[in-house]
Amino acid sequence: MSARTLSAPPIGQRRKIGDTGDKIFAALCIGSGGFVLVLLGAIIVTLFIGGLPAFERFGVEFIWGTTWNPVEGREEFGAGVSILGTVVSSLLAIIFAVPVAFGIAFFLTELAPGWLKRPIGTAIELLAAVPSIIYGMWGLFIVVPFVQKNIQLAFGEQLASIPLIGFLFDSTNFAGTSLFSASIVLAIMILPFIAATMRDVFEQVPPVYKESAYGLGATRWEVMTGVVIPYTRVSVVGGVMLGLGRALGETMAVTFVIGNANRIAHSLFDSTTTIASVIAMEFPESLAGSLQQSALFALGFLLFVISFIVLAVSRWLLRPRLK
Repeated sequence: MSARTLSAPPIGQRRKIGDTGDKIFAALCIGSGGFVLVLLGAIIVTLFIGGLPAFERFGVEFIWGTTWNPVEGREEFGAGVSILGTVVSSLLAIIFAVPVAFGIAFFLTELAPGWLKRPIGTAIELLAAVPSIIYGMWGLFIVVPFVQKNIQLAFGEQLASIPLIGFLFDSTNFAGTSLFSASIVLAIMILPFIAATMRDVFEQVPPVYKESAYGLGATRWEVMTGVVIPYTRVSVVGGVMLGLGRALGETMAVTFVIGNANRIAHSLFDSTTTIASVIAMEFPESLAGSLQQSALFALGFLLFVISFIVLAVSRWLLRPRLK
């Protein structure tokens, strides 16, 4: 092969920085980023304008009001019950899901043999692809009876006698559809998102870090808590927030199993409702321009605000690593 063939093309034939193609590509990228902001702003404005009549009618009391009466002539609406149900069910789901997700990620990255990692990893990812309505049907026919017979009825009296926290288990609702059942279903739904995120970030830890810790005599648990988790803390919290965001906005699965009762749950086994389930149940029946529809728009706006607050808090907690 001649030297002429190996030589670089003449300078005049090279692409110049900032030519038409680069400008078009940069404009498309900027437009894509701007489109996200415009879309987000449009959603917020639409929800706020739609809910404005309800905010004007009830004021800030709409946020903590507990009455929801759509009967014409007696229309009175408050978001307190659904907000509390949304937040509590999502937090309980996180409490149930995170330890299990951590155990799965720890097993897959540190303990599982090579031939077993792929099947379990694939199964976890497939759980994320199951439609929410399937989770709701499964929860109604499997989870609800299980909670009713094996937890509430079997341990209800014993758990209710525990000092200080016994009231959480003391309930007169024996239908099975409850805040606890909804939290279990939500935990199973968000489990694959959190577990897959933890597994992926755990695998990104440089092997030399873990090998150094093992060389100093550390156990697997000490390596995980002293090396892996500190190195991946930001991504792990991000995965948990992703699961929490999914739980906050979940609709059909929760609607099947939470009971849809507009009352504050004083026990984990009481029926209650969430913002998403109220909107799903009543929006198709609401009249266009009615105060009920405006209240539903206001609920959607408040759900958006809650999600934003969750994201802001997570960013604030991670601020030392984001500087």
